[in-house]
Amino acid sequence: MNKKEIAQLVDNAATSCIPVKQISEIQVISLVDAYEIQKLMIDLRLDRGEKLIGLKMGFTSEAKMKQMGVHDMIWGRLTDEMIVENQGSVGKSKYIHPRAEPEICFRISKDIEGEIALQDLDQYVDGIACAIEIIDSRFENFKFSLEDVVADNCSSTGVVVGDWKKPSRDIANLKMKLSFNNEVKAEGSSFDILGDPWKSLQAATRLANQYGEKIKAGHIIMAGASTAAIFIEQGTTVSVDVEGLGIARFDVI
Repeated sequence: MNKKEIAQLVDNAATSCIPVKQISEIQVISLVDAYEIQKLMIDLRLDRGEKLIGLKMGFTSEAKMKQMGVHDMIWGRLTDEMIVENQGSVGKSKYIHPRAEPEICFRISKDIEGEIALQDLDQYVDGIACAIEIIDSRFENFKFSLEDVVADNCSSTGVVVGDWKKPSRDIANLKMKLSFNNEVKAEGSSFDILGDPWKSLQAATRLANQYGEKIKAGHIIMAGASTAAIFIEQGTTVSVDVEGLGIARFDVI
């Protein structure tokens, strides 16, 4: 298959909620190929009327990078169709095998034209919020290689963002809890996001610049998960509580 055919295959899996075999089981693709496939797949969504709203970061922990045998983070694109309203609901039938992760989200205040130094990021951010990312691999059994997951837009599927707070540099060690029906399922710290979520945002500017992707005013950047992703069942209220940033939640119906 060529890159366009692979992009169409993965997009079809996402829209039909029917998983497909890993690309890596069919043919060899490079990481560069995978990012090109990701863009082609997102272009299909944009052609259907969706709009880009930002980026998500992945592998934002040393342990995860070691596990996957990589030395850098991965990233995917977010569209407006992925937004689930805070305290809203979404049908489980929309997904294949969804999982939830607790995250921190940045809101960008002005266009970013290239890589921004860590110390200069304040002037580009006007809000920080607690958030939940819903990930859902389009591959069978939620199994994939590095190239597979990148081509699949890093499993990006849904985003729930809490109330925006005034930006602060002091977010490097906030307690974070992921709960299902008020039962805590996972606990972590914002320290688990590269030691400081601001470092993840800086990496986003570097990688976006490297791949020619624009970060624009109003975009959001999901900094990465502080815990492992937990499988979501129907009939669950999923909530994330981040120290000092409040709570985000949604219902799975």
